[in-house]
Amino acid sequence: MTPNIKQQSDYTAKQITVLEGLAPVRKRPGMYIGGTGLTGLHHLVWEVVDNAIDEAMAGHCSDIIVTLLPDNKVSVYDNGRGIPVDTHKQTKKSALETVMTTLHAGGKFGGGGGYKVSGGLHGVGVSVVNALSSWMQAEVYRDGKIYKQEYEKGKTKTKLESSGKSDKTGTKITFQADSEIFPQIDFGYQTIINHLRQQAYLTKGILIQIRDRRTEKGEGSSYSFYFEGGIASYVQHINRNKKTLNDPPMYIDKEVDNIKVEIALAYTDDYNVHEYSFANNINTKEGGTHLTGFRTALTRAINDYAKKHDYLKDMKSGGLSGDDVREGLTTIISVKLSEPQFEGQTKSKLGNPEVRTVVDSVTNQALSTYLEEKPQDAKKNNGKMSFISSCTIGCQSSPRNSYQKRSTRRNDFTRKISRLF
Repeated sequence: MTPNIKQQSDYTAKQITVLEGLAPVRKRPGMYIGGTGLTGLHHLVWEVVDNAIDEAMAGHCSDIIVTLLPDNKVSVYDNGRGIPVDTHKQTKKSALETVMTTLHAGGKFGGGGGYKVSGGLHGVGVSVVNALSSWMQAEVYRDGKIYKQEYEKGKTKTKLESSGKSDKTGTKITFQADSEIFPQIDFGYQTIINHLRQQAYLTKGILIQIRDRRTEKGEGSSYSFYFEGGIASYVQHINRNKKTLNDPPMYIDKEVDNIKVEIALAYTDDYNVHEYSFANNINTKEGGTHLTGFRTALTRAINDYAKKHDYLKDMKSGGLSGDDVREGLTTIISVKLSEPQFEGQTKSKLGNPEVRTVVDSVTNQALSTYLEEKPQDAKKNNGKMSFISSCTIGCQSSPRNSYQKRSTRRNDFTRKISRLF
């Protein structure tokens, strides 16, 4: 029997909607910032800050200032080169207006913009912030002049104007998130502080300031971040309230095939693992190939060292698991590359397969060398590996062991492993 199919004569070209300009962003903001809750709201700040960080990584910026203003406005200033303001050949508009109002427009697509490494590679960041703001103003300092232009919900509101002279260079973006998009507009001061501190650790030698000027008098607290120690200092900051078993942290810094790899690691007496991975300073919260490469190499390097010295000969399982060698570990894995493949605009996971190979190789080589060059540390633990064997065997083969007993054994194991570092 032929199924009863509805007549679809009313489905014609008239029902096809074409969203132009930044309209798709306002229609489906979750596709670009992950959602319209507080996380998405703060993502607006991160997108603008990312552009400033890109200038810093390119060597053109040394100072970034984020200011929280009355009426839920936020400004981000960097002393970089300033967004170009000359006329764009393709759009016939100024380069500034093009970047602010057009998706996938920017200097990070290999067009000679000087960005060997960048986080805002999709070219949608600042235009998305513009689309989701009820008001935005761009100020550009370059060529001895100050240029200004205003926007409203992603559309140009005023013409580009030269409003005076200035000796400084850079870009200042001020925006007001749209209450029609975000049901709650409340920028968390501590949330922004934590993010900016993280960025300062990842971009050593750059000064990042945060100022709270939301009071009526325009006065409030401020913080400044500047770290020469980079991610090694970051690991120490994370472990500041814990008993660290190797300090300073082990640090790796190497570039292979145009992929820069930085890793810092330290063990604590904590039970938990604290792993943070970044690609071009973007926090890849879901990990990716760089984290996988590190984990694989860490497990292999420690197992290879143990087997070489016959410390695992009595182990039934034949080796230590990844969970074994990571317990109590705090580590930062940071990679910088020209063509990162992120999953989605929120960039929560890195997908480049070549990064796994490079990170694996760099980590394994550095760890193996480090362990072999620290025989005095190994000698301090003459029964260490045999203890690890009995500990691991006990954890694996004795299901009757209580959680507390297993945790105590693993904590002792972690303490002994850490002494190698």
